[in-house]
Amino acid sequence: MSKFFTAMLVSLFAFTNQATAAIDETIRLKETIEINAPADKVWAKIGSFADMSWHPAIAKTEITSGKADEVGATRVLTTQDGGKINEVLTSYDAASKTMKYEITESVLPVREYGATLKVKESADGKTTVVWSANFKRKDPANPGAAGQDDAAAKAAILGIFQSGLENIKKISE
Repeated sequence: MSKFFTAMLVSLFAFTNQATAAIDETIRLKETIEINAPADKVWAKIGSFADMSWHPAIAKTEITSGKADEVGATRVLTTQDGGKINEVLTSYDAASKTMKYEITESVLPVREYGATLKVKESADGKTTVVWSANFKRKDPANPGAAGQDDAAAKAAILGIFQSGLENIKKISE
């Protein structure tokens, strides 16, 4: 009986470890950059949902439904290599210089992606742009799939954030 009980505990422990390894965790990223320009000038460059030409990876922005800066608007971003990213605007506040959006379909290795882009002016006249997102890797059933794991998802979004923020700084200063 003791051997049976021990075997059951070992089996239960092994199953619990496998289940824990398969938990689908949300990844959270936040990148900021300080820009030597007024917030209104920075927002004028990046504050339209209909125009993401400020990002070097984006070749084209197309509004596919709704009005550009109204909640519910949808857009398709075409990357420089022809990939498509479909997004919906979930919140827009020009007064606070904040927009939130979600990716609905994408070539990126992510899903359940929601992001916020915010422009904040400091007392010294400088501007801080904050870009943050919560998302999960694209393939929860196969967490070790090449290019589909947490590290690949995080690296892809981090690269997008960093290149975009660096270009915002470049074109705004």
